[in-house]
Amino acid sequence: MLNNKIVEYSHWLQEYFISNGMNVNFATILNVLIIGVLFFAIMFLLDIIIKKIIIQLFKYFSNKTKTTFDDYLILSKFPKYIAHSIPIAISWHFVPILFKENPLTSNFLLKIIDLYSIILGIFIVRSLLRSTIRYLKNIDKYKDKPLESYIQVLMIFTWGIGIFFLVNNITGYSFISVASLSAVSAVILLIFKDTILGFVASIQVSVNDIIRIGDWITFSKYGADGYVTEISLATVRVQNFDNTFTTIPTYSLTSDSFQNWRGMQESGGRRIKRALYIKQSTVEFLSKQSIEKYKNISLIKPYLEHREKDNDSYNKKHEVDKTLLINGMNQTNLGVFRKYIDAYLHENPAVNKDMFLMVRYLAPTDRGIPVEVYCFSRDKEWINYEHIQADIFDHLVASAPYFDLEIFEFPTGKDLTTNQ
Repeated sequence: MLNNKIVEYSHWLQEYFISNGMNVNFATILNVLIIGVLFFAIMFLLDIIIKKIIIQLFKYFSNKTKTTFDDYLILSKFPKYIAHSIPIAISWHFVPILFKENPLTSNFLLKIIDLYSIILGIFIVRSLLRSTIRYLKNIDKYKDKPLESYIQVLMIFTWGIGIFFLVNNITGYSFISVASLSAVSAVILLIFKDTILGFVASIQVSVNDIIRIGDWITFSKYGADGYVTEISLATVRVQNFDNTFTTIPTYSLTSDSFQNWRGMQESGGRRIKRALYIKQSTVEFLSKQSIEKYKNISLIKPYLEHREKDNDSYNKKHEVDKTLLINGMNQTNLGVFRKYIDAYLHENPAVNKDMFLMVRYLAPTDRGIPVEVYCFSRDKEWINYEHIQADIFDHLVASAPYFDLEIFEFPTGKDLTTNQ
């Protein structure tokens, strides 16, 4: 009944024009134009009214609920897109009725409505995806996950499906055939090669927990040395310590080698691994007088007394000729210095004694004998770590002369001046 009334009213202007002597064809065209303009003007006003109502309803309910997801829906304009769908649905229903006598006009308008509906559907999905990622970013469990990559992939698929439907709607061409699918696949692989590589890499990064947002990484190939601030489908963004930013292709994280410092940050300490170079000519056996002098250094007094007792016992037992220091068992100033460093590190509260701690010699070089300190600081913050490391080596450099040892350095300046 309602449909018949609408059809009857839609012809009223046409009959009025014809009754006043207007050409039938011209009257039909004018009638279609006037009805079309009036109908879509009403739909436009209805769209504005419905949009305001739905947005206000969303805001009202979002203020009443505890969850923040609905707040993100409003932020991503989800209510606005939903409001647009109601006039579209009304238009899709009434256009065939209003233009029943003009199938070409009806089909054209329906085609426009279908195309707009597909685009509107894409924007609704995009709004939902944006709301989802904003919501998940506020959950501790997902803060360090590469969510951007997954959302971007879903958006690519959404746009891909939307474009297929748009082309199909406009041309009527079907993408179902194997040939067309193969051609489309080839084009997609060619255009989205980096995107596909990035997507696969993002999955590997997430599943294998290779990198997280907030990790400190060093990637020499790209000059990156800083904290990861963003992981997207195509790139990883790193804020370097000089406050510059470096972008790294996501797939490089799985194809190239880089350094992730997360293991250090999650461990009990940060490694100190540095060597002092001792001049070989200053290394010597210790005489009784030297040992007595070194006993004034409290950290190694117990060690010196213990070793002296053992050495004397051995030398006496084997009747060693001690007129030369090289004979029998003896101590050296370098060996005592090494023990002093070990004792100093064990007494230092900034060093984590629960982790690996060692003082060792490396192979002699043209710069002397490297005495390497290998330990871990308790504090892992970069500034504090550097202070701890500096304090240790300040002390050791200043301590070397007490053991009659010299730190090697290349001669410069006054060292090269000949005394007249």
